Amino acid sequence: MPRAGLDRSSVIAAGADLADEIGFVALSMGALAQRVGVRTPSLYKHVENQADLNRAIATLALTEAGAAMGAAIQGLAGRDALAAAAHALRSFALEHPGRYAATVSFEPLSPDDPLALAAAEGLRPLRAVLQGYDVAPEQSTHALRAVRSMFHGFASIQSTGGFRWADDIDDSFEWLIDLVDRGLRSQN
Repeated sequence: MPRAGLDRSSVIAAGADLADEIGFVALSMGALAQRVGVRTPSLYKHVENQADLNRAIATLALTEAGAAMGAAIQGLAGRDALAAAAHALRSFALEHPGRYAATVSFEPLSPDDPLALAAAEGLRPLRAVLQGYDVAPEQSTHALRAVRSMFHGFASIQSTGGFRWADDIDDSFEWLIDLVDRGLRSQN
């Protein structure tokens, strides 16, 4: 019988929190079991295996990051919406480095895979931002990939301590937002 108060959602949430603390690659079923106060075999009542746990954390992170960007862009358009989405994504990646790392580790198994659905929903705010730029429909996928890549790349590099120059990181991020904004506006 599963331990009282422990269910699939709480195990995944605990795994995501632990990944944020120790790093996604260091997350193990044993470490998670210790965190939630059970023996490792007890976790298998809630998740199939390490791969299932990891995919569930990725799904959770995509959902959370998308929600953060969606909330940030409410009522905004153009550069303001772009900046709000970019800052929300960067903040999420920096505050949740373990779970954010999970978002790039897995491919959906099918179109109705929860991971695929979370990824699509997580991109909805960026699609909304792009609507404010009049990107031609045939260019929308390219624009979405470019915007996501730039902000994801910056956040990923920063979260691993990759920026060691003396210049202010926040200034560099604002410069990147301006660059993306100018590039998107030049497509009109």
